Amino acid sequence: MSHPVTQDSSRKRSLPRPEADLFCRVIDNFGDIGVCWRLARCLARDHGWHVRLWVDAPDALTRIKPHGAAEPGIEVLHWTDDATTCVPAGCVIEAFACDLPPAFVTAMAAQHPPPRWINLEYLSAEDWVEDCHGLPSHDAASGLTKRFFFPGFTARTGGLLRERDLPAQRDAWLADTAARKRDLARLGVTVDGGALQLSLFSYESPSIATLIDALAAHAQPVQLWVPESRSLTVAAEALGRALRAGDVVRRGALSLHVLAFMDQDDYDHLLWQCDLNIVRGEDSFVRAQWAARPMLWHIYPQDAGAHLPKLDAFLDRHAEGLPDEVATRLRALHRGWNSAAAVSVEDWQAVLGDLPRLVSHARWRAAMLAAQDDLATQLVMFNQPPI
Repeated sequence: MSHPVTQDSSRKRSLPRPEADLFCRVIDNFGDIGVCWRLARCLARDHGWHVRLWVDAPDALTRIKPHGAAEPGIEVLHWTDDATTCVPAGCVIEAFACDLPPAFVTAMAAQHPPPRWINLEYLSAEDWVEDCHGLPSHDAASGLTKRFFFPGFTARTGGLLRERDLPAQRDAWLADTAARKRDLARLGVTVDGGALQLSLFSYESPSIATLIDALAAHAQPVQLWVPESRSLTVAAEALGRALRAGDVVRRGALSLHVLAFMDQDDYDHLLWQCDLNIVRGEDSFVRAQWAARPMLWHIYPQDAGAHLPKLDAFLDRHAEGLPDEVATRLRALHRGWNSAAAVSVEDWQAVLGDLPRLVSHARWRAAMLAAQDDLATQLVMFNQPPI
């Protein structure tokens, strides 16, 4: 992990002036830092930017990049109250309304011209996002203007976070049997030929117990891959035993495998391998769509059910092109998974029967979304000064 630039003036002089300062505050999971790290990497790799990534909880980045976060063009800095006294970059990105340090804003206001100040918002499929994307907001205290940048699923939004070559990487990996076997073996994944493959990375849900029952009673063998996460607690209760990385539990047709928390890139490989991915939050939610595999989304729960309209808005877009009966079952499964009542075993079995149709639909959706400019590319274009 890098030290703040203010603590090493000689290093500061040797670095090129960064194109972006990206600020991330970790709330209670890994989604915020996951999105910010991927964005920093896309800006550096695909656009040649130098990025200073300021994060208030460096340990969270260590969890999702256990092999190290060293990356050309990215400097990771610990965001503390006294560690941001430096010359701001030409673009300052405030991720998810994290509130920039006042001293940093003052430094921004002292520059002529001032940096482009961008508030990167959370992803949503709701219609109002199109109208708000790019809108300015005047900061009375500094006299600066920030602009809202909304990721989204349509051409009138900021797009989805994706490396330029991600679809090609995915397809090449899937076609390379030796690479797949090698990479999966490193994660402790040995695929049984003929077994249905599922991954589970979610928040706590009572539907985990009925999922286990449905998979145990499935007509073909099933391997369920569960990286260390909050979903393990419910799975352990359903199985009546403690679970830790490396454990394998068999029940009927089901083999449940517990995996250690893994690097982001390794998690992509798991998603690409599976026939159905159950994911959560924002980062894994987007990566599951780029996997071009059927998926079930556990949206981040909010008070008073504020998250449910966001879920419905996504499903309205995601289900486009599906037969009505399949779309109805998929919508009901998402609603059930995101409620306090467990999805029935029969409903699980019905959706498992829909998998062949959902596979072709997921491929079509991924290709359609990939035809739009990715989030980093749009942010670079958005950052260009007006002519």
